[in-house]
Amino acid sequence: MSKIAVFYGSSTGNTEKIAKKIASLLEADVFDIGYSTMERIHAYNNLILGTSTWGFGDLQDDWDAFVALLSSAKLDGKVIALFGLGDSDLYPDTFVNGLGHLYDLLKNKGGKIVGFTDTDGYHSENTDILVDGRFPGLALDEDNEANRSDQRIEKWLQTIRPEFV
Repeated sequence: MSKIAVFYGSSTGNTEKIAKKIASLLEADVFDIGYSTMERIHAYNNLILGTSTWGFGDLQDDWDAFVALLSSAKLDGKVIALFGLGDSDLYPDTFVNGLGHLYDLLKNKGGKIVGFTDTDGYHSENTDILVDGRFPGLALDEDNEANRSDQRIEKWLQTIRPEFV
C-alpha cells in the first residue's frame, strides 16, 4: 500500500480525533489543513480529506483558504477518500453537507474518489449530497452516535484500503 495522508479541519476537536484515529489505523501521515500547503497534497498519491459541517451546511472554517488551493490543484492519478462529521439530530437536512462540498469540489479534478457509504442506519433527511443514493464518503455523527463511529470507520476502511495501491 502506498503512503497515505489524512488532511482535516477541526474546530471542536471531533474531526481531529477521527482524522488521527483513521491515520493510526492506516499508518498514514496526518495534517491539519490550517498548516498545510499544496506541495504537501502533491507529495501523496493517496489522500483522505475530512471536515465537519457548520451552521446550515457549511464547511469547517479552516477549509475556506484551502478550498482555493484545491480548486486549482491537479489531482490526476490520486486516490481520494472523504469523511465528514455532522449533527443528524439538530441538522438532519444539512447533515454532513461539508462532505458534499468536498465531493463537489473534487469530483472533476482528475482523482479517483473512493469510499462511498450506504445510508442504512442513518436518520438524516439530507438527500442533497447523496451520489447514486450513497454518501460520497464516510459520514459520522460524533454528537449523537459516537458509539457507532468505530464500527463505521472499520467498515469504511475495509472498502478503501484495497484502493490505496
